[in-house]
Amino acid sequence: MYFFLLALIYIAFISLGLPDSLLGSAWPAISGELNVPVSFLGVVSMIISGGTELSSLLSDKLISRLGTRAVTVISVFLTAAALIGFFFADSFPVLAVFAVPYGLGAGAVDAALNNYVALRYPSGHMSWLHCLWGAGAIAGPFIMGHAISTSTWHFGYLAVGLVQTAIGLLLLVTLPVWKANGADGEKRRKSIGLKAALKIKGVPQILIGFFAYSAAEATAMNWASTYFVEAKGLPAEQAAQFAALFYIGITAGRFLSGFVTGRLGDRRTIVIGTCVLSCGIIAMAVPVGVPALSAAGFVVAGLGCAPVYPCIIHATPGNFGAENSGAIIGMQMAGAYTGSTFIPPLFGLLGGAAGFAVLPCFLLAFAVLMITMTELSFRAAKNGQLRM
Repeated sequence: MYFFLLALIYIAFISLGLPDSLLGSAWPAISGELNVPVSFLGVVSMIISGGTELSSLLSDKLISRLGTRAVTVISVFLTAAALIGFFFADSFPVLAVFAVPYGLGAGAVDAALNNYVALRYPSGHMSWLHCLWGAGAIAGPFIMGHAISTSTWHFGYLAVGLVQTAIGLLLLVTLPVWKANGADGEKRRKSIGLKAALKIKGVPQILIGFFAYSAAEATAMNWASTYFVEAKGLPAEQAAQFAALFYIGITAGRFLSGFVTGRLGDRRTIVIGTCVLSCGIIAMAVPVGVPALSAAGFVVAGLGCAPVYPCIIHATPGNFGAENSGAIIGMQMAGAYTGSTFIPPLFGLLGGAAGFAVLPCFLLAFAVLMITMTELSFRAAKNGQLRM
């Protein structure tokens, strides 16, 4: 049952990644058909992010009342309903309405599953789970591209919505497996609450560190293509292909890091990952007329980013107590979505004013902030445990 449940969680993580990259890949077709400005992508993204942040913050209370298994099943069906709603959307207001359950479903299941795995499985599984999220995120644009080339963007959302529905049904019929693994005990646990969690030593620092990491990751993903065009002079077609290198690096890195985090430990793996990330950023910034070096820098940066997110989450129960991890991981998820939502547009303004060649400096600043806050958090947590 232990490994069967793990397989189900793996499948659920693929379902988490599939919808995440659909909106960006479909938006040129959506904005043209619905006759709205391209900039309206930001409106839909903000609605989704707002719902995700809200459900992440509420996830601990939901888990304490319903349990992880119920929260997971409900969230997957909620996301599936939103995706199928996008299929029927024939105007921008309808799209905006369905963006609400889209975000609410994603945030709750993300926080719930991350906490469940952090409490019950070794660190390597956390890396592999997020690797599968990346696989889902990579597959999403291919599904949408096929739908647009053969019919319309509506059918891309329908296809992913039906996949989500199938996964939801699979999770529903296998609910007894969760009970056999002791998931019901969560419903008897009282939620610590967000205010009390924030008072735990080291928690504010780790939230800032997680925010900084997600800000750097999302900025690199969103602005890679523009960086290659504006700073390295590549044609747009080649730049778009090079932009995928960061996704490849981070997905491959999470697969590989799963084999070593158990031996190195979460804290040491985060430090090593940050060093690799810094090397990649420096390679991006080298002012030579060899775009391949910058391309390699994006791959290396992705490899360095790979273990940071899963290791921070996996270390949470050990640092702050299993009884507190649900609330803290929920806040971490909310902080991550805040960083990935607001910082890339901020860089867009900075790049437009100062030039997009500043991207490596921008990323390095957030990498330094991330490792500084993370180390302060680990030290505070360790000192707090020693005094207990």
